[in-house]
Amino acid sequence: MQCNLIKIGTSKGIRIPANILKEIDEPSSFEMILQNGQLILKPISSKHNRKNWGKAFKAMHKNKDDELLIDDSLDLDML
Repeated sequence: MQCNLIKIGTSKGIRIPANILKEIDEPSSFEMILQNGQLILKPISSKHNRKNWGKAFKAMHKNKDDELLIDDSLDLDML
């Protein structure tokens, strides 16, 4: 797909068509990478950052890897 640069204030940008944004779940931000003369945009989706946390916490509990790192009875204000 060909696109043109557009002026945005003192910068320039591109328009990403709505159908493409919908296909990648309409991220609000992207990681921009310049690699071998090519510009790559990788979507960063904040909607799914914690998607599998529940499974991870259950696995940690099952493996007894969810113990407190700092004793809960310790009064940190006294240190």
